[in-house]
Amino acid sequence: MHLSHYLDGDAPIRCCVIGSGGFGRSFILHARHLEAMEARVVIDLDPALAAKALVDAGIESARIRHCRTPAEASRAWDRGDWIVGDRLEAVIELPLDVVIEATGHPEAGARHAALALEAGHHVALVTKEVDSVVGPGLAAMARKRGCVISPVDGDQPALAIGLVSWAETVGLEILAAGKSSEYDFVFDPSTETLASNGKRIDVRGFGERWDLPGGLDSEGHRQWVADRARLAGALPQHAVPDLCEMAIVANATGVMPDHPSLHYPIARLGEIAELFVPTADGGLLTRTPALEVFHCLRRPDEFSLAGGVFVVVRGHDRTSWRMLAEKGHLVSRRGDSAMLPLPRHLLGLEAATTLLEMVRRGVPSSVSQPRPHVDLIAVAGSNLSEGTTLTAHGHHHSIDHVSSALVPASPLGDDAPLPYYLAANRVLMRPVQAGEPIRLRDVAIDESSWLWKLRQNQDALFFANTMTPTHAIIETPR
Repeated sequence: MHLSHYLDGDAPIRCCVIGSGGFGRSFILHARHLEAMEARVVIDLDPALAAKALVDAGIESARIRHCRTPAEASRAWDRGDWIVGDRLEAVIELPLDVVIEATGHPEAGARHAALALEAGHHVALVTKEVDSVVGPGLAAMARKRGCVISPVDGDQPALAIGLVSWAETVGLEILAAGKSSEYDFVFDPSTETLASNGKRIDVRGFGERWDLPGGLDSEGHRQWVADRARLAGALPQHAVPDLCEMAIVANATGVMPDHPSLHYPIARLGEIAELFVPTADGGLLTRTPALEVFHCLRRPDEFSLAGGVFVVVRGHDRTSWRMLAEKGHLVSRRGDSAMLPLPRHLLGLEAATTLLEMVRRGVPSSVSQPRPHVDLIAVAGSNLSEGTTLTAHGHHHSIDHVSSALVPASPLGDDAPLPYYLAANRVLMRPVQAGEPIRLRDVAIDESSWLWKLRQNQDALFFANTMTPTHAIIETPR
């Protein structure tokens, strides 16, 4: 696809980056090489980190201003200086085109997105934790204000949505769509070890499960996948962020998961077109199309999907797909399905396409109005006692002893399962048994929470016919 039309326009896109971690920093540094981008404003809880990102991008420290008020920010902007701070409110009145929300923090991200939209700015929503809870509601809010909010190219949700839309546009029947997990499972046959994300384990006997036999039926494939999972049991094989990203894809495309926790096989690239097909064809899926995640299994010398995305499509014309297989495409042994991968996700290095789409074309890198098809819910991973604080921590804001599942979306109510990131940092008011969803009645909700208010508004918008009169549209907190 030819993309240079995105660059039509004279003035660079004026960006405010919130969060100078991995995604934000990569964009800040890369924007210096893009004539169409200007990232002069960086907000972070630690303004020194924001300033360091700008210095690393080649900005002289003398040109960087720490602005605490709108007046200070306005003066710095007019002088052509670069601006850092710790509060969006200090810069929200600047003539920005896009606010890039990349904190990864559910509550702060919800607040930033709502404030930016209310101020008339487009929002590039990198913080998937927010998108999984209130993405459709924020999209409706953006449309009402003549703005665009979007997941961002460079992260898997936008890339997967784009690949699904491409497959649909060219008329391919999609059987499955999704992504590989963040870190490959790398098998060394000489030592019979398996490594992932810096951890290496012994997997004696794994070599016997390396080459997937031909002719297996669905049960045979399930057993093969289960054997690999058992041998690799010392490595984490389920991650909340993966399901979070699939929730965003589901709400944009309407493609649903086959299983609430996904099948998550440890699989080589050439096996995906064998596994992610209907059970009648020997695969794992009881529904199609289905959303899925797999752990990319490879030797150290083999190609990686690099945390990228894929679709599995039906091959109706055997002759065409046989020709494509001869050219190296990943076609199943049966010849009637193929995996089509997009082997990249480049974080902020790739974000420019989304920003250009939003500002110069007025469209998101997604659908204009996603709908709440699924909720990513919190499930007790062990018995949780009354008074437990569900503390979210780490890069992905995961909660100890709490897992997740994808279920059909529903409005919040006392008995409703609580969205995972809405449960984060709440206190349990009653015990919850292992395997049980954490429900709204189980936690103490701070009703001043931005995420809570925005979710109530989203529910009232999309589930009005199933809700009680008490669920009226309310103002977002100030």
